Amino acid sequence: MAEPLPPPKRIAVLTSGGDAPGMNAAIRAVVRTGLARGFEVFGVRDGFTGLIAGNLVPLGARDVGGIIGRGGTVLGTTRCEALRTEAGQAAAVARLARREIGGLVVIGGNGSQAGANALALRGVRVVGAASTIDNDLAGTDVSIGTSTALDVALEAIDRLRVTAASHKRVFLVEVMGRNTGHLALNAGIAGGAEAIVLPEREDEPEGVAAEILAAYERGKSHAIVVVAEGAKYNGERLARHFHEHRGRLGFELRVTTLGHVQRGGTPSAFDRVLATRLGAAAVDHLDAGRHGVLLGVVDDEIAATALATVAHLRKPLDARLLELASVLAR
Repeated sequence: MAEPLPPPKRIAVLTSGGDAPGMNAAIRAVVRTGLARGFEVFGVRDGFTGLIAGNLVPLGARDVGGIIGRGGTVLGTTRCEALRTEAGQAAAVARLARREIGGLVVIGGNGSQAGANALALRGVRVVGAASTIDNDLAGTDVSIGTSTALDVALEAIDRLRVTAASHKRVFLVEVMGRNTGHLALNAGIAGGAEAIVLPEREDEPEGVAAEILAAYERGKSHAIVVVAEGAKYNGERLARHFHEHRGRLGFELRVTTLGHVQRGGTPSAFDRVLATRLGAAAVDHLDAGRHGVLLGVVDDEIAATALATVAHLRKPLDARLLELASVLAR
């Protein structure tokens, strides 16, 4: 293991992986809290790729003025394959040492925190801030960006239900979430979906059809199906199955894929406050000599989980929500 970097008289902040509404609020909190604690603060452009390339810029309080309500990330973000390599990690550590930066805040999701852990193992004082619309990070009840993404999905579901009711049709809404169903499950519950298709379950097309037909038998005239993009049968595959068997099933699906629209836009009040809390807490942890952890919120309190743990875990779905979704769909 490499020798630890100098104590963090200077700290840096980067955003990595998929952008999430609220990232800018977290950056702002890191910069202004850092300055208040007597640190010099640097921003790393383009995530770990920029760190390896040495693309760091000093940030003052005015540099982050007006960004709290902006979507995306003013620092830019990438997915950095080079950080998976020994050479890439060594280059990142060297860049920090050259600038005499002793602490790093990493705002991002699973892959980003795995990268943060790799640097921590090389002696870098790293603190992560949980940020992903997928909400699949262990160590936090909710991640930066999840609330806004859920609101976007819900607005789409509400609008589509109006048309579904008018035409007495079945609409399928595919939401993001990579290989997990957190976003789909919550969007389905909030939107009153008749069926929710998740990667965590072996949902087959015929089972989905049965749920829709059962809804019609209970007197419903239309239906909404919410499906996670990572499900075995995603929106495209479900639509194909229903089209091929429309004569037997008696209906087709109209598909709307929300895609990356869920990641853009103005962050909600919840995401702005959450991001601000986590950004400020990250600086406080570095100031107190605590690092090698991901910061999230558990029971509305800031919680720290070892990066080594986060890198090898994925938060499971809440079984109680799964049961609730089934009850409410009836």
